[in-house]
Amino acid sequence: VILPRVKKRPRPVEAGARGQEEVKFNEVTVYLVERKMGSSRRSFLTSLARSKGFRVEYALSDEVTHVVAEDNQAGALWAWLRGSGLRDVSRLQVLDISWFTDSMREGRPVTVETRHLTECSPPTAAANVSQYACLRRTTTENHNKIFTDVLEELAENSEFNESKGPCLAFRRAASVLKSLPSAVHCLGAIQGLPCLGEHTKAVMEEILIFGRSFKVEEVQSDERYQALKLFTSVFGVGPKTAEKWYRRGLRSLKEILAEPNIQLNRMQRAGFLYYRDISKAVSKAEAKALRSIIEETAHWIAPDSILALTGGFRRGKEYGHDVDFLLTMPEMGKEKGLLVRVIDRLRDQGILLYCEHQGSTVDMSKLPSRRFEAMDHFEKCFLILRLEEGQMEGDGGLQKDPGESRGWRAVRVDLVAPPVDHYAFALLGWTGSRQFERDLRRFARKERGMSLDNHALYDKTKKLFLPATSEEDIFAHLGLEYVEPWQRNA
Repeated sequence: VILPRVKKRPRPVEAGARGQEEVKFNEVTVYLVERKMGSSRRSFLTSLARSKGFRVEYALSDEVTHVVAEDNQAGALWAWLRGSGLRDVSRLQVLDISWFTDSMREGRPVTVETRHLTECSPPTAAANVSQYACLRRTTTENHNKIFTDVLEELAENSEFNESKGPCLAFRRAASVLKSLPSAVHCLGAIQGLPCLGEHTKAVMEEILIFGRSFKVEEVQSDERYQALKLFTSVFGVGPKTAEKWYRRGLRSLKEILAEPNIQLNRMQRAGFLYYRDISKAVSKAEAKALRSIIEETAHWIAPDSILALTGGFRRGKEYGHDVDFLLTMPEMGKEKGLLVRVIDRLRDQGILLYCEHQGSTVDMSKLPSRRFEAMDHFEKCFLILRLEEGQMEGDGGLQKDPGESRGWRAVRVDLVAPPVDHYAFALLGWTGSRQFERDLRRFARKERGMSLDNHALYDKTKKLFLPATSEEDIFAHLGLEYVEPWQRNA
């Protein structure tokens, strides 16, 4: 390892000279090690620190009190310091960049903690963190939400811009950070971790130094992003429709409803009609209440029918934007007609506010599909149901606006009816998370030579479909350890 030689300290520059800021913290003199950091970044960080009142020296000398390095091995760094010619190396605080970023965020030299010393080691061994979300166990406990919220917003903006590459890159990076067992306090902690590119690291560094992301603030203030985010929050409105409305000069939901030349389809009309309710989060208590209603309805028609709550609620989340269910029968073919009868029964009960039914179009000759975005071909219906407050169990009340006297709310529900021989694949696919499923399919294709989707698992080498009666069977076919639903929050 070659580190720069010690240079004689130049004559001190007085405050105010050559644009130097006034020194506020005379007890601290910082030296930034250029190795691994790079000269341009070192110059930027030097200017930043000086603007906050820190004394930063470009040359190592006996007046330096805090040596700050990034991604340098402790042994090599200390060996260089001992051979640097300084009178007393033991008095130095030799610190990781995390101390510097914490100090910049606080606007003062922070107290040196153990995690700041010498180097910041990764929160988990990089070798143990896979590029595939299906090989990581991710609970709902996210220690790095300060980063993942920003990355997911940048991913959404990339999606609006039809920039698929950056969108996937941001989502993969957020997924890796969600799986870490502790919070990231410095860039050294992510050294060697997969899926964290230079753009992601730059965003994270900005957050570490300033406590915020200027890039995401720029996105949030962008008129187009605001409009597309608002428009796509309406049930039945996708990015292309939202873009079309934006290009017509529309900026609010009221303007859309007032525009005579816009012809809303049936789903969009329902989306606007019940927007106030279905734009609010659905609680776990509300999801359980809906499960009881649909299960009772299905069992009234077919006592041996099987209903499963899927999506985020199956993964242990407390809130979601809608509620997803799978409905099937234990005997092949018996599921036909069941979904339509359940819909009719819900309508008779007066709780069906909207329904769009799609029949099955499953064609095994075209499966499995490599397109992750492709909606599966099972019979399904997209519903809006009326949930009464009296149907709630325990103390979980309806999610409604303060002061609202109405005793019910509208909730979005997706009800899917796969035949029992496809049930395990549908259950796996509809449980999510989206990134977990995406990586599971990518793993199957790249590492096992197989194709996986919501309908089936196909072995390309053996040229046959692999049967499965449970999710465990699918993991076994792929040679993977089973991952519990609550560990799939990638």
